[in-house]
Amino acid sequence: MSAPFCPEPSRESSKSSSNTYNLRRHTYHGPTTGVQPDDTPTPADLALQEHRVTRPTSRDVATAAGVSQATVSLVLGDKWRGRVSERTAAHVRETATELGYRPNLAARNLRLGSTRTALLVVPALTNEFFARVYTGAARIAAQHGFGVVLYPSPDGTGPARDPFASARAALDGVIASSMAAHALDAIADAALPLVMLDSDPTAGRAAAHVNLAMADGMRQVTEHLLTLGHRRFLHLASAVDSWTFDIRADALATLLTPHAELRTVRAPLTVTDARTAMEAALAAPGSRPTAVVCDDDILAAGTCKAARRLGLRIPDDLSVTGIDDLALATAVEPELTTVHLPAERVGEQGMAALLAVLEGTPWTAPDIPVDLIVRASTGPAPA
Repeated sequence: MSAPFCPEPSRESSKSSSNTYNLRRHTYHGPTTGVQPDDTPTPADLALQEHRVTRPTSRDVATAAGVSQATVSLVLGDKWRGRVSERTAAHVRETATELGYRPNLAARNLRLGSTRTALLVVPALTNEFFARVYTGAARIAAQHGFGVVLYPSPDGTGPARDPFASARAALDGVIASSMAAHALDAIADAALPLVMLDSDPTAGRAAAHVNLAMADGMRQVTEHLLTLGHRRFLHLASAVDSWTFDIRADALATLLTPHAELRTVRAPLTVTDARTAMEAALAAPGSRPTAVVCDDDILAAGTCKAARRLGLRIPDDLSVTGIDDLALATAVEPELTTVHLPAERVGEQGMAALLAVLEGTPWTAPDIPVDLIVRASTGPAPA
């Protein structure tokens, strides 16, 4: 039997239709006498060739929509507001969809000097709050043709390896939580726009800030507990060095100083560490606190475990509050009184602020409101 015959296309066919003939190598395995191998492209080859030939361009969209290519670029680049009517923009988008047009993002990014990509720097996503922040940021980014790359610090808090060394050229800007601020040291000379979340608004490093009304959240907590008759307070504070926790401590101390006793204990942000810290604090000599104000729901869950181990009833012997309103808040028993933080809105405003900065528009917005959610972990102070 003869060796398999593999035909080679002619030079002319190579020049004119090399894509077609090079899609696959046709090998003939039968007898060679009087039989020629089949070089006919398969249906898949033809479909791929037709796709390559007929893939619509922005010019096709413009022609079909009866507008200029510049208008198509404005609409599909989400820069049409104030330049093109809503009716025209909707017509262009509908036409592009009907034609199956997809912009060549690589070419557009090269032309504009933009990757339409933002980096979100947060602590590890084991914390539900920051997963929600990402959801909000990604939602607004998608509406404007942007993508969001996530960079959590490896240990959740504290210094992280330089997240920008390999990514600087592929980023348009950065959104970062104050809890991951140590990861930002490398950005000082990177000339990337920076939006800070839940951070000191007087710091001059960031182009914009998005903050929660944390001081007002603490006001709601203290008013609730003072109304219930509590006068001996313990603040279970986060051991993380961050502006967002500093503002909580300062607000609580200011609000309680004229009215009640306040003691502070610090713990890492884990249930186990919180339980250990609170077991020691609640068993210490002296008057036991009747209310524990925790910097977040995780610390509050640890406090509840410590109270049960010591035979204390919540809220009969001890009232406990948290901050965040994570799913954990309704998983513990009794359910947790806590300050609801709208995490997705934080992410949405963070991305909106970055988009404004990239367009050269000043960003100003009031602090995002927070609300106390009263559940079963707080009650009247024991007699």
